[in-house]
This record gives sequence, structure tokens and C-alpha cells, in this order.
Amino acid sequence: MFYPVFLNLKNKRIVVIGGGEVAERKVESLLGTGASIVLISPEITRRLDSLALEKSIQVQRRVYASGDCVGAALVFCATDDSDVSSAVFREATEAGALVNTADQPALCDFIMPAVVRRGDVAIAISTGGTSPGLASQLRRKIGRMIGPEYARFAELLAQARPEIRFRVPDPSRRKAIHERILNSDILDHLKRRDIAGAKRRLKEIIES
Repeated sequence: MFYPVFLNLKNKRIVVIGGGEVAERKVESLLGTGASIVLISPEITRRLDSLALEKSIQVQRRVYASGDCVGAALVFCATDDSDVSSAVFREATEAGALVNTADQPALCDFIMPAVVRRGDVAIAISTGGTSPGLASQLRRKIGRMIGPEYARFAELLAQARPEIRFRVPDPSRRKAIHERILNSDILDHLKRRDIAGAKRRLKEIIES
């Protein structure tokens, strides 16, 4: 059984071995995390080349070599070469990095969930690596349920939190206010893109 967790990767060194479509997907999932992404492969996709030109990732156009995993927090191995995959796993493990090896669960410390993301709201779905197809199907279903209004709701809650803490020192009362907000019609306003109405309703609840 895998333990679900969200990691803070800001300024962490993340190494991706491989330059094909699988490596591209791994890199795409890391963009926006603030991580320092280093990709190692003699050949890379057009998209990866574009990211390198934008300085979004660092690319070393060569084959994997011993020492590449040193200092990494996470290592993604996305190559068809089983010998390379085994070598990367051994080195990364010895270096104290967590490893994800594409299509080889035995060489994985962690697996990648299917993710529904709406701003700061992220819902991760996993089947423990047994059925990526089912995870993708669940992601699509949940994605239809969770619209962009949830991202805006999260933004409003983040903005309101300091004021609630200032106005209401008692933790139990603060919790009650948050529950009133969550069970209110604010989300309905946001679904209608009535931002002003949502803010007005939020203010009413906080000040009541």
C-alpha cells in the first residue's frame, strides 16, 4: 500500500532520465512546483526542447552516468533500457532519493497519481499502480464534478482566513464560521461567475 502525500519541491533538485513522451509527461507534472528539473537524455521531444529553450528545465544531452542522482530529492527514470533503470534505482537509493521507474513497480519508491487540479485545489487518484486506466477514468468523472468555481472558492477562503483569525480568537467559533461558509450559497454565486455576490455573501457571514 502506498502512502498518499503532497510534497513541497520548491528549489529541490529533480532528475529525469529519458527524453521521450513518458519523460515529457513526468516533466509536465513537475512544472509550476518550483523544483529545479534536470533532464538527462541524448535525444528529447520537441516539447522538452521548447521547455529547455524557455529555461523551464535544464537538459544534459547525453546518456545516464554514475553520479547523476547525487543531490536529487526525486528521480524519475523513463527509459526502455532495463540495465539503465536498475542502475538508476540502485544509485538513487544509495543517494537517499526517492525513485519512480516507468512501468516497473519493483523499481519504484512512489507512483504518480491521476490528478484533478483546480487552482490550489488538487485531488489525487490512485489504484496503487494496478490499473492506471481506472485512475484516468475516475479523474475524468471527478473533473466533471469539480469545476473552476472551486479554484475561486479556495482563493476567497485563503483571503478571508487572516480576517477570521483576527476577528475570532476562539478556535471552536472559527471552525463554526468556516463550516457556515462552506455550507453557504457562495459556491452557487461562483458557479454563476458572480464574484461580487460571492464576496458580499462571504463578508456577511464573517461579520454576522
